[in-house]
Amino acid sequence: MPASSFTLLPSRLVGIEVVRADTARAFARHVHDQFGIGLIDRGAQKSASGRGMVEAGAGDLITVNPGEVHDGTPIGDHGRSWRMLYLDPERVFELAADVTGRAVSREVEFTRPTLKDTRLARRFEALFPALIAAPTAAPSMQAESALLMLLADLLSPRSGDAPIAAATITPARARLDDDPASEVDLATLAADAGLSRFQFLRAFSRATGLTPHAYLIQRRLQRARALIARGLPLADAAAASGFCDQSHLTRHFVRCFGLSPGAYARSVR
Repeated sequence: MPASSFTLLPSRLVGIEVVRADTARAFARHVHDQFGIGLIDRGAQKSASGRGMVEAGAGDLITVNPGEVHDGTPIGDHGRSWRMLYLDPERVFELAADVTGRAVSREVEFTRPTLKDTRLARRFEALFPALIAAPTAAPSMQAESALLMLLADLLSPRSGDAPIAAATITPARARLDDDPASEVDLATLAADAGLSRFQFLRAFSRATGLTPHAYLIQRRLQRARALIARGLPLADAAAASGFCDQSHLTRHFVRCFGLSPGAYARSVR
């Protein structure tokens, strides 16, 4: 298998991570706390998304929403390369309000996980280099403008969380979100929802795309990632996030993000 390459690049705009990747790795199902916009540069991949299984090839845009369960498997033997932007939700809400000229609902989303659109691909091509800069560089008007133009075409109002089950599991989901490092059992989570354990498992999986345990691992990964970015030692970040040890964190981190916690720490510093 060809060597994997993941590079976290400096960004001129606060609240945006810029990533360049080239790998034949298959990623397990996972989530991000951010919105993601990317462009496949070489090769192709198939992936689960909030709209089902999709495929994307060279020149296609890919998107993901915060909390949306997705994975990624290369098509062919030579992997694929892509560039990705991860945008903090608050940044997206601010920019969406700027695009519309009015306050917008926080429930906005990308509705197309893959896009074959030459015009939008060109906009991404203009945005990506405009974002990259030395850490001390001033914010770029070009980057701000290009980002606004791209988001204006990509964001759509959320169609609504129709299933009643989504609201039913909210208390249990909030417990996992608020304190992912704590140990909690299925019976307790089901009691929070007022459901039997079986009903809760089915409702939670339908609403989130993950089992409660898999969801908890994702929340722990997001906490560990944030703590590492702040400079906390890896072992301490693992313990504070609920992982039994650093190796446990590393195994899940690599499986979902493609690079080790140590490599991520070196990149953000």
